[in-house]
Amino acid sequence: MLFPNVLLNSTKNLKASTSFVKLFLRSISTTHSKMSEVDKRFTLPQRYAGTKESVWTEYIQMAIDYKPLNLGQGFPDYPPPQYIMDTLSNVAVGEDYMLHQYTRGFGHPRLVAALSKLYSKLIGRPINERTEILTTSGAYEALFSTIMGHTEVGDEVIIIEPFYDCYEPMVRYAGGIPRFIPLKLREVTGRLPTSADWALDKDELENIFNSKTKMIILNTPNNPLGKVFSQEELVHIADLCKKWNVLCVADEVYEWLVYKPLKHIRIATLPGMWERTITIGSAGKTFSVTGWKVGWAYGPANLMVNLQMIHQNSVYTGVTPIQEATAIAFEKEMERLGSEECFFRSLPKELEAKRDYMAKFLVDVGMRPTIPDGGYFMIADWTPLESQINLESEKDEYKDYRFTKWMTKNIGIQGIPPSAFYSVPHKNLGENYVRYNFIKKDENLKKASDILTKWKSSLK
Repeated sequence: MLFPNVLLNSTKNLKASTSFVKLFLRSISTTHSKMSEVDKRFTLPQRYAGTKESVWTEYIQMAIDYKPLNLGQGFPDYPPPQYIMDTLSNVAVGEDYMLHQYTRGFGHPRLVAALSKLYSKLIGRPINERTEILTTSGAYEALFSTIMGHTEVGDEVIIIEPFYDCYEPMVRYAGGIPRFIPLKLREVTGRLPTSADWALDKDELENIFNSKTKMIILNTPNNPLGKVFSQEELVHIADLCKKWNVLCVADEVYEWLVYKPLKHIRIATLPGMWERTITIGSAGKTFSVTGWKVGWAYGPANLMVNLQMIHQNSVYTGVTPIQEATAIAFEKEMERLGSEECFFRSLPKELEAKRDYMAKFLVDVGMRPTIPDGGYFMIADWTPLESQINLESEKDEYKDYRFTKWMTKNIGIQGIPPSAFYSVPHKNLGENYVRYNFIKKDENLKKASDILTKWKSSLK
């Protein structure tokens, strides 16, 4: 008589289990439905729509995963001058404990005083340290505060290509409309091209300016080309800015890295341009301390107040001890400004030799580099090697991404794909190139040469 009871209990258990499963599934469905509603409610705001992982995020992770010789990112792999490191160390352990507390929001007093003294001399007019200079969390934030502070919804902003990749999203976040104009390589025979061979079409530039144009972003020396805009080119841009009442945002973070015989010309010094120019600078590039993240912007007070409002309601203030150390470094360099001992002069001399060495080994392996007149990046046409590379092993849309990833994983050298510096309609202009960084130890540049030479030999 036990069997029927067992059967009855089993049936009850089955019914109970079925009810539980139904309840559980209903719960999952309800939870999923609720999560979907949450997801819909808290998606990325529309003004940020289309934002994707940056090339830096992707390639830094790839460098961590594959451990190549990294010639991609823009930072030195050797120490800055000893006195610069000592300066920060001395500030950190010094007796002035207030240097570990908040400083003035628009710029640490000692630093803005140093910047005022330096740029007043370089620009040829007095610059008010309180109202005409803002220190920021790197040049990145200086750009952000400038673009956000001066762009209305619907304003057009001219961006010269190739451009540092944050320009476009910042303009779009502010409600602006980017208008792109590419530098184009002139036909060159009998020699390697230089960055001066990449030029703007004057008619095309004139046609892109109109009554809706609010701003043009000028990067000189340019990253990634190393182009140093000439006096003639700057005058043409300045004349159009004055004609159309347009603000010029001069990204001059590589201002000290210009190779002879060229000189860096600050567009704010041209007639009628001070009153319509905001200039961006960087301690990271100036002193080879990119991790310090100290930048600045300077310009006329009526333009700077817009940046100050953005800055005070987002970042508020910079890091006090690092601003103090940067100020001391500037004070030291200003004492020897113009002498061969000045870091602003010795660094480009040191980098010129590294530049020429990199150009030679890239030519030897079969690439065709563009010789930069400024900065510490070099682009090279890699397509003569295309038949030796399995581009199909990578699935990216653009060839330069496939090339750089293949080289990272198979050859052990990482570069950056220049199409990242172009708008979607013009990405084809960067696909045949790779960007390398030559502010590296001599032994690492030699290692890069050896790796590529060995690879070339294996192809025979």
